[in-house]
Amino acid sequence: MRNTLVKIPFPTNEPIYSYAPGTHEREMLKNALEDVKAKQIDIPLIIDGKEIRTGNTQEITAPHDHQLKLGTYHRASSDNVKDAIDSAMKASALWRKYDWVDRAAIFLKAAELLSGKYRYLMNAVTMLSLSKNAFQAEIDSACELIDFLRFNLYYMQQIFADQPYSPKGTWNMMQYRPLEGFVFAVPPFNFVSIAGNLPTAPAMMGNVVLWKPASSSVYAPYIFMKILQEAGLPDGVINFIPGKGSDIGKTVLKSKHFAGLHFTGSVSTFHYMWKTIGENISSYNSYPRIVGETGGKDYIFAHSSADKKQLITAIIRGSYEYQGQKCSAVSRAYLPRTIWKEAESELIENINSIKMGSAEDFRNFVNAVIDREAYEKITKYIDYAKKSEDAEILTGGNYDDSKGYFIEPTVILTKNPNFKTMEEEIFGPVVTIYVYKDEEYEETLHLCDRTSPYGLTGAIFANDRSAVRLAMDILEGNAGNFYINDKPTGAVVGQQPFGGSRASGTNDKAGSYLNLVRWAAPRAIKETFSPAESFEYPFMKKK
Repeated sequence: MRNTLVKIPFPTNEPIYSYAPGTHEREMLKNALEDVKAKQIDIPLIIDGKEIRTGNTQEITAPHDHQLKLGTYHRASSDNVKDAIDSAMKASALWRKYDWVDRAAIFLKAAELLSGKYRYLMNAVTMLSLSKNAFQAEIDSACELIDFLRFNLYYMQQIFADQPYSPKGTWNMMQYRPLEGFVFAVPPFNFVSIAGNLPTAPAMMGNVVLWKPASSSVYAPYIFMKILQEAGLPDGVINFIPGKGSDIGKTVLKSKHFAGLHFTGSVSTFHYMWKTIGENISSYNSYPRIVGETGGKDYIFAHSSADKKQLITAIIRGSYEYQGQKCSAVSRAYLPRTIWKEAESELIENINSIKMGSAEDFRNFVNAVIDREAYEKITKYIDYAKKSEDAEILTGGNYDDSKGYFIEPTVILTKNPNFKTMEEEIFGPVVTIYVYKDEEYEETLHLCDRTSPYGLTGAIFANDRSAVRLAMDILEGNAGNFYINDKPTGAVVGQQPFGGSRASGTNDKAGSYLNLVRWAAPRAIKETFSPAESFEYPFMKKK
């Protein structure tokens, strides 16, 4: 836009609706749930703005009710992927020329549409297709996704405003160009907000994107894709290609136009993709940007000065919200003997009071895990603990897939700090507790640091500041997001930029300028107002 210095509206976090009984929001959400259940959707690919139905379909059912059919989605073939690449590269020529203000207007409108017109639909679809309760859906598919859109645009503006010093006679500038090629966005099933952020963050910076949603989470991302189109996103800027990851990935990673990967998912998949990129490195037009977040083995560590009730609440919420299907979920806890003696019975009593069932029943705190693959993986860990002499199930441990993929909130107590469930990511409603001697606080902190290969989130509970200080020092490298007297889940965009290192990823901090800048190719420009007129320098005038 000419002759103006435009400012992105200063972002604030989207208010969270409570959906408490008697509220208008609760009534609207209940109505939306009924509307979604009443019709089965047929989800196409979207390539170059056009809906494509391949006939190779996959059924969408509710994880908490096998009989609840929500619709089907069409899966992309390798030819569809090639068409998507062609579409993206064609759109790139136009999208690169868009003024950043015009790009920003599209995503600001998308945020507004999601905040109002489509809020209840997105939450209802998330609740039914991912088995999230109303609050978990609200903070994810509504609030966090809206926050990503608004805050990322603000960070984009900050990046563009970061300009170098110019001495007299020159004018120095930094231009933040899009990458030369397309970005491949590969999100996980568990967060609609991540599914929406992975393609839109690069697109804001002027890039074109191929977006492959998780096979177990296509419905809500499709609704968001339609929102982006309604907001004015040009055809081909983001191409929506659900399908089998291995098939799509092979075609994408062979393309010479591949310029970046924006990924959240498993370690094994990330390793495979990085290896494949390395094998194809000589065929690309440029070195691809690789940004990935891969999971964690997150912990709560309590000192003897910790508040018991706060600790219990953090363990329950951190371990069991969204059935522990968060890369930041509490999966191991280190508790001192004195605290454990006081807290054990109350912790178990609280867990036993948790209601589990359909996401449509607002009284349920815990719902179903996402699919059979996850169900079988999680229950194998529970069965392993049941048979081991090094562990015992204190509560939970039961599971049933007759109606939905339900697994009870489970607590494992182990005498072995290197027990399998203390080291490996489970991604379910299971937490393992190790009780240590109070006088071995520092020693056990070191144990916590070296137990897991991950480095995503962790928390210390203590009212003794010296204990907090010691924990922060010893555990400095094993958590990209560290919490003091709070559960290690629920990072908020604009407040706690999210990401970890070690086996947890590249730590490029979603929800901050650090992620946005990865999708730019900076160019330094120098303009000289009084150029030199002779090649000779002053030192050459005398022998």
